[in-house]
Amino acid sequence: MEEQFILRVPQSVSERIDRLLSEEASTSDEIPLDLCFSEDGRSGTFMIGNEEFPASLLDLPAVVESFKTYDDCALVKTADIGQMIMVREPGDPAPNTVEYRHGLTPPMKDARKRRFRREPDLNPELVQRVERDLVNILSGGTVENVNEQEETVANENTRNADKKISSSSSPTPIEKPEATETVTTNNTNPTQVEPERSESEDSDDSM
Repeated sequence: MEEQFILRVPQSVSERIDRLLSEEASTSDEIPLDLCFSEDGRSGTFMIGNEEFPASLLDLPAVVESFKTYDDCALVKTADIGQMIMVREPGDPAPNTVEYRHGLTPPMKDARKRRFRREPDLNPELVQRVERDLVNILSGGTVENVNEQEETVANENTRNADKKISSSSSPTPIEKPEATETVTTNNTNPTQVEPERSESEDSDDSM
């Protein structure tokens, strides 16, 4: 596999490059080409002859496959291309991001917005902490900040419990119905209560 990239240049520069790459170009008309990048590896300068143009290295939204053929029938894959060097005119502004929003063909216009889902919003500190924990686990160590995480969870649980207690300690007052007096006489008239019978009367009835 070869290492390849897409070189996108202005129209005026592309015509000069076409003349250089054509077989009819003479040795006297050869113009030196050079490309150098700064320390960040994303911005640089494209030089053709005595002219300099600013350039930027951008990431394509999708991987592009390149093929090579010798007989216009059989195709041989040579590389997977995922980056593009964009050469600009000296007065053009630099791109704000390293991810190029469009593809190389018209159907891939604004591909990052129309064809790919939005990346989740993650806390960078959380991602870095998880990466460190994974590296420690793979190297045979332990997870960092375990005690801090447990204390955080415990504090959250305590806070939630306090909220529940405070909400239950002050309930809304409920009006109780007035207690009704109970009558133990079973709706019987005291005057109609049968008098107690003596032992002599009980003996007479038994005879």
